[in-house]
Amino acid sequence: VPVLVGDAAKCKWISDLLLDNCGVYVQPINYPTVPKKTERLRITPTPLHSDADIAHLVDALHSLWSRCALARHVA
Repeated sequence: VPVLVGDAAKCKWISDLLLDNCGVYVQPINYPTVPKKTERLRITPTPLHSDADIAHLVDALHSLWSRCALARHVA
């Protein structure tokens, strides 16, 4: 599941904080894998992730999005 960040430095920073502070591994996908300004996080949910795991990730992303001053877009 791609989550658009749009900034390479913030994408890597969010990924690092998710792992270091929240225990959640999410891959940052940056240039040259994707075009510049389309950097994203790649979230890979599995059947082994519980509803609590998903809620933990959503809460962590919400907090980090606010810290990074990133816009929230509705798909």
